Amino acid sequence: MVEALREEGIETPFPIQEQTIPVALSGQDIIGQARTGTGKTLGFGLPLLQKLGTSPEPGVKALIVVPTRELAIQVAEDLVVASKNRDTQIAAIYGGKAYEGQIEQIEQGAQVVVGTPGRLLDLIQQRKLSIKHVEVMVLDEADKMLDLGFLPDVERLFSHTAETRHTMLFSATMPGPVLTLARRFMTKPLHIRAHDPEETLAQANIKHFVYRAHQLDKDEVIGRILQAEGRGKTIIFTRTKRGASRLVEELNDRGFPAAAVHGDLSQDARERAMVAFKEGKKDILIATDVAARGVDVDDVTHVINHTIPEDEKTYLHRVGRTGRANKTGIAVTFVDWDDLHKWALINRALEMGIDEPQETYSSSEHLFSDMNIAPGTKGRLKATPTPRPEKRAGTPPRSRSSRPSGSNQGSTGGRSSDGRGSDGRSAGASSSQAGGSSDGRTRQRRRRRSGEGS
Repeated sequence: MVEALREEGIETPFPIQEQTIPVALSGQDIIGQARTGTGKTLGFGLPLLQKLGTSPEPGVKALIVVPTRELAIQVAEDLVVASKNRDTQIAAIYGGKAYEGQIEQIEQGAQVVVGTPGRLLDLIQQRKLSIKHVEVMVLDEADKMLDLGFLPDVERLFSHTAETRHTMLFSATMPGPVLTLARRFMTKPLHIRAHDPEETLAQANIKHFVYRAHQLDKDEVIGRILQAEGRGKTIIFTRTKRGASRLVEELNDRGFPAAAVHGDLSQDARERAMVAFKEGKKDILIATDVAARGVDVDDVTHVINHTIPEDEKTYLHRVGRTGRANKTGIAVTFVDWDDLHKWALINRALEMGIDEPQETYSSSEHLFSDMNIAPGTKGRLKATPTPRPEKRAGTPPRSRSSRPSGSNQGSTGGRSSDGRGSDGRSAGASSSQAGGSSDGRTRQRRRRRSGEGS
């Protein structure tokens, strides 16, 4: 595994890995507390793979339960990398995808299953998945499972496993129900909290900018920020799925390569968006908070909160996508007039010292200096698309002249021969000018085309 990780440029462990791996290798149950993006996956993944050995027998020996589809994919991908030189099969099991392919992975002898609670229980009920021989069970982002209402499903999953299993639970925070779950299903767990110097309330390597921006000007401001010097991969958070869909269309229209992940998209579409973002084919990802769970990309330079987070925890989850692996990052938060009270609470909780968000417009000088944007930059990379009528200028003459002479189509709001839109009233006027007959209208159009072509 060491060689496989070295090939990926992973040589120095994160604090949570330094503290977790030795304890996990001993078989001790663990409660690990660390924020997203601090290396938890390898913290539990490497001991898990080590326990299974280099050539484990077919059948599910390890189960990793995660709250979202995106996180299931991410964790599975990380474990595939770590186990590259081993005969270990990793299966990602989650909803939104066809059952057949996932069942096939299980039947082929996958030893490690990474999955979401609902789909795992579905397959157990169908007798397509058995976890009674699981030796290691991991709960990742348990606090999010609580938020999404998954803890009863997690308890049901525990009931299908042997009591002798090795259990590890990881969470950014430790609310009461999560601790109750741990006490019920874990044996004398050791509580490990990673004291990462980067993990302060508001990380020192992230520059935080908070702007009071007008709703109608936000898109233009974002368009200019996206042209800042040194801007790399960028994640933009919105409050709603509809807002994410609207923003991705707007940015694509402005010439920026943006993709979106939110609950209204199919799982295939979400996966395609994530792959495009990770591979750099699209360097802007627009996401809702739930869909963003599992977005684990180290080279994100900017995080933009299009809408203010609900609370300080959400704020930290969002901005924690940048400033990773000892790199610097920029976090921009837009505060609407009606949300000033929310910012006051976040600012107080995180002790950020930004009491009053600065009133900011796309033309504000401080925006250009804060973001390192070249003077004169506009929020659009390409011109506004030409209107549809001009796009149809090359339509064959048949569309204008081949109407049946006795039809009423000329009075239904269609287009005249010179390309101008017409309503019933103007069409009627044209008829009277041509003599009030359909033949007159035909002759009028023919004379006009003849004149145009001369």
